[in-house]
Amino acid sequence: MSVNNIADFFSFYWFSPETLRSFEWENLWALHLLWIIPLLFMLRKFIKFLKNPVLELSLPGSVSQSNPWTYLRLIPGLFFLMATWLVIISLARPQRTNERVEQYTEGIDIMIVLDISESMDLQDFKPNRLEAAKETAIDFINGRFGDRIGMVIFAGEAYSLAPLTTDYTLLTDLVKDITFNMMDAKGTAIGSALAAGTNRMRESESKSKVMILLSDGENNAGNVDPIFAAQLAAALDIKIYTIAVGKDGMVPYGVDFFGRPQMIESYLDETTLREIAEIGGGRFYRASDDTALENIFDEIDTLEKAEIIESRYKETVDFYRAYLFWGIFFFLGWLGLKSTFFNNFLLD
Repeated sequence: MSVNNIADFFSFYWFSPETLRSFEWENLWALHLLWIIPLLFMLRKFIKFLKNPVLELSLPGSVSQSNPWTYLRLIPGLFFLMATWLVIISLARPQRTNERVEQYTEGIDIMIVLDISESMDLQDFKPNRLEAAKETAIDFINGRFGDRIGMVIFAGEAYSLAPLTTDYTLLTDLVKDITFNMMDAKGTAIGSALAAGTNRMRESESKSKVMILLSDGENNAGNVDPIFAAQLAAALDIKIYTIAVGKDGMVPYGVDFFGRPQMIESYLDETTLREIAEIGGGRFYRASDDTALENIFDEIDTLEKAEIIESRYKETVDFYRAYLFWGIFFFLGWLGLKSTFFNNFLLD
């Protein structure tokens, strides 16, 4: 309710307990005067009684013979008390605050480049390297805010699975559907994958552009050199993080005819991935299990944060005028009544 016109002042809305409870008080200390002033009046009456003690006698029939109009003598005093209380309330500055917060972000463009070659089916991760990488990537995507994220998958060739988008639901659905049979070409074309990711980001106007490369092998396919592709990305101010997924040596891969686990030798070209990260101004990580992979994505998530800009608009509306109006109203009423036939008990 507003106090924009004089009619609002005459509303009894201002006297309801719900209204008073809804206010914030600028001068909260002033409210203590509400109970101090009645005490002062009582003290004044008590001192007056001590100076002029009166013995009251109860006579038969005195109650029945009393005139109810004599109670009107209390009205001027009540007007004065009401005026005092209302002025105190206005002094406490009742108000309400309406705060509006506007947020917008200067997001980051992130391209996830995921290896789906046959070696990602090795089972040193549970259930295999690819599924562990997909699950961790989905958690990473859902943890972002305001960023555009895209996806490139690769084996012997590279394929742009999703352009840069803020539709995280669509993106996570696409990641969940990634399988090994999406690529016919065999091998690991890291250079082609970096080039495809760079091509997707070359027209980006974002202040921060990031590429996250997950692979478990060496570049042995495609017609683009990984180092050249990293230099091309760096020239476009794209920061590259590389994650080597898997362990070196013998790792489990399926079971034989009798249900016994099979072992296969795994080799990872860590040197090339380190050099790519160095050229791209990012970092190289080695993930040997599911937990390590999750920790790596958490660290990247911490390093690459979108800038959130917040604007706060605070509007404060004062309501003391309504209580001051009523206080003046009762004070003028007291002035008008105290000199009439009403007896002001404050002056007795």
